[in-house]
Amino acid sequence: MIVPASADSAGSASSSWVLVVAAVLVSGLLLAGPALRRRYPVAWWVCLGFPVVCIRVVRTWRPLMAGCGLAVSRKAALMVVSGLVGNGSAPPQPRVPHRGLIRPTRGGFWFLVRLLPGQVPEDFVKAAPAMAHDWEVHAVRVTTWKPGLVRVVASASDPLKAPQMPKQRGAGRLLRVAVGVLETGAQWVIDLRQVPHWLIVGATRSGKSTLINALVAGLARQPVALVGIDCKGGMELSLYGPRLSALATNRAQAVKLLGALVDLTLDRMTACRAARVRNVWGLPDDERPVPIVVIVDELAELFLVASRNEKEEAQAASTALIRLAQLGAALGVFLVVAGQRVGSDLGPGVTALRAQLAGRVCHRVADPGTAEMALGDLNPDALHAAQSITPEQAGTAVLASADGWDRARSHLVSEAEAERVAAEYAHLTPYVPELVTAGGGTSADDAPRVRLERLDGEENE
Repeated sequence: MIVPASADSAGSASSSWVLVVAAVLVSGLLLAGPALRRRYPVAWWVCLGFPVVCIRVVRTWRPLMAGCGLAVSRKAALMVVSGLVGNGSAPPQPRVPHRGLIRPTRGGFWFLVRLLPGQVPEDFVKAAPAMAHDWEVHAVRVTTWKPGLVRVVASASDPLKAPQMPKQRGAGRLLRVAVGVLETGAQWVIDLRQVPHWLIVGATRSGKSTLINALVAGLARQPVALVGIDCKGGMELSLYGPRLSALATNRAQAVKLLGALVDLTLDRMTACRAARVRNVWGLPDDERPVPIVVIVDELAELFLVASRNEKEEAQAASTALIRLAQLGAALGVFLVVAGQRVGSDLGPGVTALRAQLAGRVCHRVADPGTAEMALGDLNPDALHAAQSITPEQAGTAVLASADGWDRARSHLVSEAEAERVAAEYAHLTPYVPELVTAGGGTSADDAPRVRLERLDGEENE
């Protein structure tokens, strides 16, 4: 068949136009890339960054696995024979772990890898730095997905460098607060309904107080009672004074306040038993007591002793905290315990309390024993990551629970912002008479309060 010259020239012209348009688009993306990356980082990553990295991963996968010692020879004996004979045939390619589909995230990607016989997840954990270097990404983390499979997660850039505070609309879900950003780019959310008790450790200027500020600022918008125990004279938690239902500023007040909380918890237990429900969330809405979040700043101040009288106080505080941790989750009482240094030398009560605090956050610490106390019983990889935090990474922390671990950074909530939030939401502060009579609490005449119903239905006066 003979093609007319006019048709041939038209096809050449259209091909030329396609090439010109493609060249213009590529040039435009290259020129506008930095601006698009700053203004629309997620769109830039999905449209341009992710495809480029995918090509890089596919191209380097086999040599990377071989270089890291993760490739296995198919027929070792055949390779020896072919080398002796020297017939010129290429030796068979070694087997490499099978890589699954690469899936994008907001700031990176992830995929699954099936292990070869004899391999363990730790082999891939050791190869993570080499993966990050070859793929030119910020970091790579390898975790166990299920037996025989590992999950490789890569972050293209450092999302912890400048986390952005999300816009807060309303109170949000009860007892759930977005306090920062995870290394994966997702929000760092503390949900006390899922993980009711938390231990937060960190040295001076490591970001511990900033995290507590972010957590309390989020909870202040919700219909919950906030109780503070700050045995450093209230220097930290007094910023939230108008929003606190009670505040203890020394150990004697703390012991009395913790005892009142234990009694209140036992009253709630009686109410649940009478209603034949297993926790306060099974009670009708009009009978359910207000949730109480207890923030303890500087745990060591409660446990350090210098005399016999102080030893009795410390033991009473320890016993009360442990009882609240054991009973509180089902009865609407939640613990957030923080300290610069937490170790077994503070007393046997510290280890018993640690066992009840399922959520752990470890910032940079001054001694390895504190990091070991926070993370050592949960995940050795998390412990190693926490001990690698440098003083320049203020705010960066490793959080761990029974479900795994992540690196994260909390949003910056300044002291001025903390005071503003406390004043703005002071009208939501519940009046809890059991805590007021314990000392250190606010009275009913201080400010307008959200009034609570007694468990037996009688109104507080």
